[in-house]
Amino acid sequence: MSPSEKPWGGRFTEATKPTVETFTASIPFDWRLYRHDIAGSIAHCKALAEAKLITAAERDQIVKGLKAIEADIAAGMFVFSIAHEDIHMNVERALTERIGAVAGKLHTGRSRNDQVALDMRLYVREELDAIGDLLRGVQKALAEAAARHIDVILPGYTHLQRAQPVLLAHHLLAYYEMLQRDVERLRDARNRVNRMPLGSGALAGTNYPINRELIAEYLDFPIVTKNSLDSVSDRDFVIEALSAFALIMMHLSRFAEELVLWSTTEFGFIELPDGFCTGSSMMPQKKNPDVPELIRGKTGRVYGSLVALLTTVKALPLAYNKDLQEDKEPLFDAVDTVKACLSITAEMIPGIRVKADAMAAAASDSFLLATEIADDLVLKGLPFREAHEVVGKLVRHCLESKKPLTGLSPNEYRRFSPLLDPEAVAKLSAKSAIARKSQIGGTAREAVQQRLKEIEKGSKRT
Repeated sequence: MSPSEKPWGGRFTEATKPTVETFTASIPFDWRLYRHDIAGSIAHCKALAEAKLITAAERDQIVKGLKAIEADIAAGMFVFSIAHEDIHMNVERALTERIGAVAGKLHTGRSRNDQVALDMRLYVREELDAIGDLLRGVQKALAEAAARHIDVILPGYTHLQRAQPVLLAHHLLAYYEMLQRDVERLRDARNRVNRMPLGSGALAGTNYPINRELIAEYLDFPIVTKNSLDSVSDRDFVIEALSAFALIMMHLSRFAEELVLWSTTEFGFIELPDGFCTGSSMMPQKKNPDVPELIRGKTGRVYGSLVALLTTVKALPLAYNKDLQEDKEPLFDAVDTVKACLSITAEMIPGIRVKADAMAAAASDSFLLATEIADDLVLKGLPFREAHEVVGKLVRHCLESKKPLTGLSPNEYRRFSPLLDPEAVAKLSAKSAIARKSQIGGTAREAVQQRLKEIEKGSKRT
């Protein structure tokens, strides 16, 4: 291709080298912005007509041509060309072939710099909404699982050591709360994405009387950006989206890790559905938790996308630089990864078989009731630090004598404190310990049921 064949080629006397065309082309990945690029071009075209920069007939001709191109791309009938570098020029080239020289008027008053900034905002806005819907799907699966297992008890852990008994439903709803923060983060990020940059030109704005607020209205943006230099060079909204995606994956990874642990023979708390596991190529007895392991592994991939773009944008001078082309592949990959992980998680949760007996057996460890005994001493007037020490000594005695914490004789208890009530200690159980924690956010059945009611009520409003 000679320089004159490119719409910006008049400056050059030498054709772009084929190796450079291949190296600089973004069409192999930015083709997926075609709907957003065409939507932005249609809105820009209408604004050009409003500003009397093109006629109504030219507007209609351009819009019709753009819609036909969009239909061809959607149908897989469009041939993209590396020689035309990116989605913008591929669409413009096709439009010129279809409607002739009038297509050249479409780029009046805009640059690929503000054009791609718009495309990216449209794309990110759409994907934030889609990922928000998928998050709610996982939340729904978690809430339904919690309701099904409302009476199942298991040990709660700190430092991966048995700590206090909790309801499985309460444990599952902890992940619901994590994902709720993710939903809120996406919603918050959307506010900063939802600003219309077109009309910023290459960096300084435009000389034409184009109504930017009208374009924003066409594209459902509430406001326009306020500084042309910032508008074309800003990728904060992409980084913020990637940051939110990284947190989503971190939460999914935590859940996945527990599924992996709980499905081991050593824990034996759950069995994952066969359809989400694989066998071993060598060992016939194996049932490997591949889906949660892959979710756990793919978390690092999304982290990598965030770090990659932070590094790319670091120290870039104003305004647009070609470095910013590197924003797309990390974003696209992260979007695809997060969506896949959320979808498969929501699909997997309903099929998980809970082994309630194994959980209950683990929760029946009497040492999980140590805090209950200390709290009872506090209620009898003993300072908590003293109560903690008394029960600590009691635990040590039980370990050394290989007796359960709730199975000592009355005289043994009185050796540690006259305030210890042997009958009350003997009556302690995982179930009674859970029932005492009925405050908002506690693990008591009534508190968990109340939270489930709130969740159900909120989902109906949504």
